Amino acid sequence: MLATVVTKTFRDRWKGEAIGAVTLVLLFFMGMAVYRDIDLAVYTDLPEIFRSLMNIPSDADVGALAYGAIYTSYGAMTLTALAISMGSASIAGEERNGTMGLLLGNPKSRSHILVSKAVNILVLTALGCLLLWIGGLVVPSLLNVNVSGIHVGALMVHMFAIATFHGFLALALSAWTGKGVVATGTTVAVMIISFMAVGILPLIENLEAGAKLFPWYYFSGSQPHVNGASWGHLAVLFVGIAILAAVAVAGVNRRDLRGQTTGVSLVDRLRTHPLTEKLVDRLAGSTRVSRIWIKTASEHQGLLIIVSYAMFLVMGVMMGPMYTFIDETLVTLADAFPEGVLALFGGGDLATPEGWYQIETFGLMAPIAFMIITITLGAKALAGEEAQRTMGLLLANPIKRSRVILEKTVTMVVYTLVLAIALFSGVALGSMFGGLGISGANIAATVILGALLGLVFGGLALAISALTGTVRIAVFGSIGVGLVAFVANGFLPLSEGFEGLVKWTPVHYYLGSDPLNNGMNWGHGALLAALFVALIAVAVVLFDRRDLRQSG
Repeated sequence: MLATVVTKTFRDRWKGEAIGAVTLVLLFFMGMAVYRDIDLAVYTDLPEIFRSLMNIPSDADVGALAYGAIYTSYGAMTLTALAISMGSASIAGEERNGTMGLLLGNPKSRSHILVSKAVNILVLTALGCLLLWIGGLVVPSLLNVNVSGIHVGALMVHMFAIATFHGFLALALSAWTGKGVVATGTTVAVMIISFMAVGILPLIENLEAGAKLFPWYYFSGSQPHVNGASWGHLAVLFVGIAILAAVAVAGVNRRDLRGQTTGVSLVDRLRTHPLTEKLVDRLAGSTRVSRIWIKTASEHQGLLIIVSYAMFLVMGVMMGPMYTFIDETLVTLADAFPEGVLALFGGGDLATPEGWYQIETFGLMAPIAFMIITITLGAKALAGEEAQRTMGLLLANPIKRSRVILEKTVTMVVYTLVLAIALFSGVALGSMFGGLGISGANIAATVILGALLGLVFGGLALAISALTGTVRIAVFGSIGVGLVAFVANGFLPLSEGFEGLVKWTPVHYYLGSDPLNNGMNWGHGALLAALFVALIAVAVVLFDRRDLRQSG
């Protein structure tokens, strides 16, 4: 039984792990190729505190720079996200799919099932690290880059530890709550806050030691690719993993497990309230699902609430007062940051409130938030219905396939709008509380462009879902394209002769016109909107022509 569950889960998920790792190796290849052709003084002349944050030693060569800037940031966060996905789906996923009863019908305990899921987190994360380790050795040989003195193996051990730690945190939350959205959202929030804290706290006098309270410090704090493995830091993470494993076992054995999804949807709650009962009944329609977008919206409400709350409070409201607390340090050191370095994080002048928000909030965190929402909805819109065997129920009603896609798209747009309002409100309040005076119109312009970029990747996930009927391929395919686009947008301007290619990435049309300072670029917005509409049209064509599956 244990071996069977391990084997099945491995077979279901190894492709996603492999795709993620291979994509990162390709990004590593591109980054190292670019670093060969630029003056590394752009990075090595940075103040010590910033070089430490970016894992760049003072005597960094091409190898140290590539490992530090790509593997320890994009690589670690990608493998961690994959581990979180496995952990959150471990118990809650089986309950949601109604397969927990089938597993427990065998003569094995709940603990055996949980252990089998934990084994897969360990094995698949190790697989990802192994592929990155191989790529980290092969790529320098192909590019004739000397990487002697770089501890690739030590970096991979640290990366395995941080990814597994977050995976086991999601596993514990999944075991205790039975809710995948809660497990994913909470663990992703821990990862993002930890990553941000390790980057920000060293900038604040008397709070430098606070970084040691966050798990990400024990991954990157010792710069393992330069200094080798830090066994003390690894011990902290592995002890944490063991504790979380014990917590997960206790949780799964104490709770009443569900045989299928029994949660009350937003629509059901509104239907029970006398003030909204008639309106919701009219919108939701009959049992023939005349309003598919309402049904879809109620299925993903938890994810929207968690992401919107994080962007409103953490990346919006809190960032304004934080800037006023450390602005003197930023003004003093901002001139030391080359424009090419800042471009990797969205660009901007750290000495200004607009630059602060652009780098900390809009450069990476806002696009990631929008993409979490849109890619999840796009990937599950069609392939999810097929996997849960509900597509036949939808199409048994007198509706066309195209209507299913269009109503799923409506949900994606509505959710994106809700997140955009939360982000705008958070940044506007943060600017007000911090007395920063950022233009409300410019905040709105930046949020709108970020929302449109998120819709583009959501449309891509929907098109892949329509083509393949597989949720994992849609998720990892769209995330892979997004990752390549973001890295290309940061690296291409640094390589002479390739600057013009950046206009072929959709990310360029998000912050390329510096909307937080210059306001809305309607041409860029129109292009992103047109690309989104085109991807939806492609999804309609692909879905109409494919034979649908009625089983997972």
